[in-house]
Amino acid sequence: MYLVAGLGNPGDDYAYTWHNCGFLALEMLADKNKIVLNKSKFKGVYGQGRIGGEQVILVKPQTFMNNSGECIAPLARYYDIEPSHVIVIYDDIDIPTSKVRVRPSGSAGTHNGMKSVIACLGTQNFPRVRIGTGPVPEHRELVEYVLSGIPKDIRPEVFASFETAVKATEELIGANEQKNK
Repeated sequence: MYLVAGLGNPGDDYAYTWHNCGFLALEMLADKNKIVLNKSKFKGVYGQGRIGGEQVILVKPQTFMNNSGECIAPLARYYDIEPSHVIVIYDDIDIPTSKVRVRPSGSAGTHNGMKSVIACLGTQNFPRVRIGTGPVPEHRELVEYVLSGIPKDIRPEVFASFETAVKATEELIGANEQKNK
């Protein structure tokens, strides 16, 4: 079983902000795989289904970004999902806008949501799919920028990166599925 978490902030005020790229990509993953996010527990909204041959749980933590681990870690423990099967999708200002990078493990860098996930899971050894949202423009503060809306004129490009993130996530699950055969 896999747990795939998209990081973001709950509420309409944050819906199309840079910091909600993880939520938006996870919603696209859920739609593509016909998984309904209809359960509310563990401080998150989640749903269960299958991707390829694997059983998955998709979750959007409702803790606000900086406390994302408070949802992800208890959910993973409850379903006895090892950290190597926890995949986190999130925005990353250290990657150029709309580029997607996959890492098998690593530090949180400057991302407070990932710091929370690492602290609560007790390890940084889990895969992540990072969606580029950077760099922060010189005239803007980091927090103000990540909480600002994705400009409408570049949304098609940014949303295309969500499709890339979805494919990368499916490949991570599929690659692990192949290893387990």
